[in-house]
Amino acid sequence: MRSLWVGLFVALAAMGCTGTGETGSPQPTGSPTNAPGPSATPGSRLNPSTMTEQPPKAAAAPLMELEVEQVFPAISFGHMVNLTYPDDGTNRLFLVLQPGRIMVFRNDPMVTSATTFLDIRERVNDSGLEEGLLGLAFDPNYGNNGYFYVYYSASEPRRSVISRFTASRGDPDVADADSERIFMEVPQPYSNHNGGHLLFGPDGYLYIGLGDGGKGGDPHGNGQNTSTLLGSILRIDVSVLDREGTYGIPPDNPFVGQGQGARQEIWAYGLRNPWRFTFDGVTGDLWAGDVGQDRFEEVDLIQRGLNYGWNVMEGFHCFKPQRSCDQKGLEPPVIEYSSREGCSVIGGYVYRGPRLPSLYGAYLYGDFCSGRIWALRYDGSRVTEHLELIDSQLDMSSFGEDQSGEIFILSFDERIYRLSER
Repeated sequence: MRSLWVGLFVALAAMGCTGTGETGSPQPTGSPTNAPGPSATPGSRLNPSTMTEQPPKAAAAPLMELEVEQVFPAISFGHMVNLTYPDDGTNRLFLVLQPGRIMVFRNDPMVTSATTFLDIRERVNDSGLEEGLLGLAFDPNYGNNGYFYVYYSASEPRRSVISRFTASRGDPDVADADSERIFMEVPQPYSNHNGGHLLFGPDGYLYIGLGDGGKGGDPHGNGQNTSTLLGSILRIDVSVLDREGTYGIPPDNPFVGQGQGARQEIWAYGLRNPWRFTFDGVTGDLWAGDVGQDRFEEVDLIQRGLNYGWNVMEGFHCFKPQRSCDQKGLEPPVIEYSSREGCSVIGGYVYRGPRLPSLYGAYLYGDFCSGRIWALRYDGSRVTEHLELIDSQLDMSSFGEDQSGEIFILSFDERIYRLSER
């Protein structure tokens, strides 16, 4: 039997495997403006944390089976759901805890402690198993402005909150909890399928992942409805954020000027519960893991304006297998796996670190329920290599990355791991 059953059920829900919740169908709201943003001048705000100068290798080593090893043995927290860093040259890592805290520590295997960077537990609702503080992204200009962005669940009414905080000017390891500026609140019909990831793209825009709003089978049809923000990955401009919480809409977003009630924040839609998406630091490709319902988990290559099929499709298959379905205009995943191999995909990273040559240029992803970790290589049209790296038996909740491109694994056994050669 697997250990830590409490952690298992919490993490299963956090990945979007549960299919129950309360009733209701509120509509998402936001405060957009169509002011031109950072990509109005191409390449004007490239984010060095997501686009590097490192060229791809001419011929990568073949994928090989790997081990997992614990890192940062003195760092131990429950309900770790995200690990990231600011591009400020300080070599620090920031660890997101689902109940509502962010911890900070030096990126040193011998580090002995972590300190509390932000504590907003009184604002965060983690009563639902997948609710809580879920996402963290640092502004591309964080070293100068101290801005960072969070995604958390709130209650009364149930909603997802996306807001900006500012780091303390007196102590870089402490944030100003009173500096919050809320700029998006999305009503959530149920307590599951919240998405929750935040990430700045190489274009300097903020990308936000939202699930379909919950329950089983997407009962409100949010995945195929572009008049709601639910079931989508959004792309907005926060460089123009004002005191009223008004953000910008990038002028090249796919639904700008399309009318018919489509939300102009949407970059891509038709997603069930995108649990972690990341940009390849060399190519700029946007990869996402989208949690399935009963039969198939999938990995998607997210592109502008595309419809990824939920709830018509689950992976490459009609969601309701006893019926045929119209797949016209739907973008299939890069790869899928069945419930025989796992039940809750965790999107990872394209590995660009120096430590594991066999992984260079491969996309890494895993599954919470089985603990399996895979890697694949994709040439733009097909998967050219795919391998299960290890059946880790970890109750993993998320992957993380440091400034050198090394990838970490967060586990609900309260430890942090990384891959290593056998």
